[in-house]
Amino acid sequence: MINTATGSESDVTMNQAEATAKETLVEFDNVVKEFTKTGSVFRAIDGLSISIQRGERVAIVGETGSGKSTALALLLGLQRPTSGNVRVLGIDPFAEFGALSGRLGIIFQSDRLLPWRTALQNAAYGLQVLKKPRPEREEIARQWLDRLGLAAFVDAYPHELSGGMKQRVAIARTMAISPQVLVADEAFSALDEMTASSVRADLLAVLANVETTTIFVTHSVAESVELADRVLVFARPGLIVDEVRVTDMRSRGIPASEIQERVRHGLRTSQPTAAFPAATPSDLEEPLREPAS
Repeated sequence: MINTATGSESDVTMNQAEATAKETLVEFDNVVKEFTKTGSVFRAIDGLSISIQRGERVAIVGETGSGKSTALALLLGLQRPTSGNVRVLGIDPFAEFGALSGRLGIIFQSDRLLPWRTALQNAAYGLQVLKKPRPEREEIARQWLDRLGLAAFVDAYPHELSGGMKQRVAIARTMAISPQVLVADEAFSALDEMTASSVRADLLAVLANVETTTIFVTHSVAESVELADRVLVFARPGLIVDEVRVTDMRSRGIPASEIQERVRHGLRTSQPTAAFPAATPSDLEEPLREPAS
């Protein structure tokens, strides 16, 4: 029963829906990350704060050395911040690394398919790791392959598939676990542009029917505007120098070319801080933690 003094049932339902929509699933709070190389300290990220809400699609763009890879390593729990806090689904991804298994999905630049497994077996692999029964995982994997246009190729091996097909299998493998948060790390950069455009369209169609919070890490301005609701422009050392609200601009009838130019303007005008030279995890002494298999 709803107390009429405090509002109608529809008001309560609306408020609950708004609260859910605004729920923060990924948060960086004043994060600093420093690395040591031959006795010198390099600051790759300097006071980064990000808040990404349920269902949002956010792209991170920036030049090499701007801190994108370091931010991604922190989000995935592969590195511990020097100071500040990172939270994914309310969890510290480094301290509670295993707690995000099955809840955080990743699409890599390369498909990383197992060559001795069929498309169906590869698509079901994440569910196998999560110990789902074989009939259940194969049925779910089959459904995702079908959604991505691969119903006729479930028994094909990776060497029998084109590059675009293999990346679609990789997407199916990730989406099959129903991740609450999805990270796409340069997921289309290994494909030719025609194929990449087709795969991006397929992924967007998939994401339109789920409430997955998605983070795209990319060097491509056009890709970021095509895929994201918001674009965060990074500059060294891991600072957000511009935020482009793509959805708002689209709703005002601003064409994609002008939105892309706004992002490019942020990239052109961003100036790296000279006190902190470029540093990426691969350059430095602190090893990356390997993701759990």
